Amino acid sequence: MLSAQNAVERFLKPSDSLHKRRLNTLIITEATLGTAALIGLNQAWYAEYPRSDFHFINDNAEWLQMDKAGHVFSSYHLGSFGANAMKWAGGNRKSQLIYGSTLGLTFLTAVEVFDGYSANWGASWGDVVANVSGTALFVSQELLWKEQRIVPKFSFHTTPYASARPTVLGSSLQEQILKDYNGQTYWLSFNLHSFAKSSKIPKWLNVAIGYGAEGMITGNDELVNTVFLPESQRYRQFYLSLDVDLTKIETKSHFVKTVLTILNTIKIPAPTFEIKGSGGSKLHLIYF
Repeated sequence: MLSAQNAVERFLKPSDSLHKRRLNTLIITEATLGTAALIGLNQAWYAEYPRSDFHFINDNAEWLQMDKAGHVFSSYHLGSFGANAMKWAGGNRKSQLIYGSTLGLTFLTAVEVFDGYSANWGASWGDVVANVSGTALFVSQELLWKEQRIVPKFSFHTTPYASARPTVLGSSLQEQILKDYNGQTYWLSFNLHSFAKSSKIPKWLNVAIGYGAEGMITGNDELVNTVFLPESQRYRQFYLSLDVDLTKIETKSHFVKTVLTILNTIKIPAPTFEIKGSGGSKLHLIYF
């Protein structure tokens, strides 16, 4: 058991210099997983719909921009994963930024191309801007501070809207996490100590600003809402909450560090103050 744990630790420990075997493994793995994901996405999402010439659409008003927040989140964390993977392979800082942090932008751009050739959808300039923004958020912090002081995070709670239109918002919990924008909240989590390193603020303590929306049965046609859920009202939500930067928890274990880095994409449930775009405010003792 101990030897197996030691083997895992050695495997996860970043290389001090360029490790060609690790680099080749990384390139092959990312290329294989990316290709498989795109093929699977094409078969599951696009294959049953007609193709068209490549075109753009303007969907910036849909879903109260919750989908755009999701693109920022995805692009950032795929880029963060790519940069950390390059660091694991011993790539220098330049390689981590150029080849690693652009992983999310590259993959999501390929998805936009798929959208652009679908007659039912179309490439979205808003999605492109959001994808670039997520990558830029990661890269700019590395260039400015050489660390990530502001991290996008995600939280989710179930809502009654999914049952009103399960084909669009999801019929199972797994689908709803991905599709029900009403239950999603996207956060920017600020690490306080990193902005005041001489202070006694705990290194793990964060303050998070969140954005969400409710009352959405369709993308942007409120008249259709009355068919599915007449009493629904579309409105934005803004949040202020406490959070934890799990990567600041000290540990010598590379396995634990990896787990904490993955979990750090999720906002920790905590007391939260909400301001409703429809008017009014609310204090949540615990908000998911």
